[in-house]
Amino acid sequence: MTATLTRVDVTPAASTKRRRRAPGWLAVLPLLAFVVVAFGVPALAMLNGAFTVKDQATGATSYTTANLTGSLQGAYLTALLGSVKLSAVSALIATVLGLLLAQAVVSSRFRALREAVLTASGVLANFGGVPLAFAFVATLGNSGVLTRHLGLTDKGWSLYSFWGLVIVYLYFLIPLMVLTITPALDGLRSQWREAALNNGATNAQYWRHVALPVLLPSLLGGFVLLFGSAFAAYATAAAMVGSSIPLVTLQIADAISGNVLVGQENVALALSLDMVLIAGLVMAVYLPLQRRSARWLA
Repeated sequence: MTATLTRVDVTPAASTKRRRRAPGWLAVLPLLAFVVVAFGVPALAMLNGAFTVKDQATGATSYTTANLTGSLQGAYLTALLGSVKLSAVSALIATVLGLLLAQAVVSSRFRALREAVLTASGVLANFGGVPLAFAFVATLGNSGVLTRHLGLTDKGWSLYSFWGLVIVYLYFLIPLMVLTITPALDGLRSQWREAALNNGATNAQYWRHVALPVLLPSLLGGFVLLFGSAFAAYATAAAMVGSSIPLVTLQIADAISGNVLVGQENVALALSLDMVLIAGLVMAVYLPLQRRSARWLA
């Protein structure tokens, strides 16, 4: 009799729990449908096209790895490596400068300064494309305001170069790093600094042995995030340097516009797949680092 009563008491509770979960899953369905349509279908089309070659004589299509092989050779490989180099250098500089700026804001006693910097960072981190390129061309281009007033052309300065593009990328990467690292800096407990100082450590020793090791996962995660943002940027570089600097995004644009050899129409999709694979590796590094930093700074 006792066992029977127990089953009667538990069954309605489990049924009620299942009924409560059902509306939650139903609410997620529109989001899942959007992800499938907006990301899944294009990804499948890209994957299919990257391995497809069309015979110009018969019009028949066949599956092959020729597109992927071609995307890793010659000018395409140079563009891919150029994008990796540009993204890595820009992300490294932005990580260091963003950390210094964020620490200055966090340690400031003026709350208005913190709010102003974070608000400006939120705006500037999303300011890019053709407007950003135009702003730098008008300021530091061959006939830019600062270029003429400071005589930068005579000193060998050129905005339309690798380092010129790095400076432009820093304009939106540094604010993005400030937004990324500020919560981690807020998570540093004041007791850690006090304990280090009470044990005779200097401020530099505190940062070297306590703060930076704790912040390292967040710093690496921020670097990875900045790398991905710079790696995917297109409009700014296209408006500034065109094809003078080999970048994979510009090569994809050329291939899509038909600037390829006959039979290589799908090389652009293969290049896109290369970018997706690199982005996947970046996210594979970023997510574990984010979880590790969250455990320390929770």
